[in-house]
Amino acid sequence: MKLNEEFEKTVTQENIERWRYPRFFGENAGETALITGGGAVHISRVLRMKAGDLAIVCDGNGTDCLCRILSAGESAVELEVLDRRASEGEPTVRVRLFQCMPKSDKMDFIVQKAVELGASEVIPVISKRCVSRPDVKTAVKKCERWQRIAEEAAKQCGRGRIPTIGEMLTFGEAVKAHCAGTGILFYECGGERLNSLVSPETDAIDVYIGSEGGFEEAEAELAKNAGIRLATLGTRILRCETAPVAALAVLMNLTNNM
Repeated sequence: MKLNEEFEKTVTQENIERWRYPRFFGENAGETALITGGGAVHISRVLRMKAGDLAIVCDGNGTDCLCRILSAGESAVELEVLDRRASEGEPTVRVRLFQCMPKSDKMDFIVQKAVELGASEVIPVISKRCVSRPDVKTAVKKCERWQRIAEEAAKQCGRGRIPTIGEMLTFGEAVKAHCAGTGILFYECGGERLNSLVSPETDAIDVYIGSEGGFEEAEAELAKNAGIRLATLGTRILRCETAPVAALAVLMNLTNNM
């Protein structure tokens, strides 16, 4: 955290306000930064920002740059880097959300909120009780849409990195993808409490959440046999779009990230 220490020894209202300008992801080349693509269009056409205006540019690797716009066009925006600090929006724990496909556009909401709550990756999964089963071509288009939602959410909530949307997996493939850290599958038929599975020292968690109807018993057994723990979110049955929000919020709190 050297960048933070060099920039400020104490947190003051003035310092907080100093980093509350519009936020974008771009390329940092030392004394200057460059924003291209949709970000440049948003700056020049939507926000109508111009030379002299201030903005925050994140390099996507955990560093924020306080910048002044030198030139703004729809193809590229060049900025002067005034100061740097480590991004404060990245949690100390890496959380991958394996989310079984819900119906309609619920996944849009889940991706957005998962990014806001600190997930590093969201992987769509097809389980036995999934009603939504997009073909390969449709799945690719959906994942591209969710990646755009993830980027917008990352900018809005001050993340230091853009979380990724993984390739759509079968449930068996998703279970095999768990290879390190703590694996937790939320099972509506009961399981362990989260505070017995996670502590502030936990640094990696894979979270498995079902679609409408949850998981079949055979899927829960498959997960258990792979070393994934079954957990509960209480006695109430949560909707498939509510469960990941509740789970991530509790996990971030238990790891001292909220």
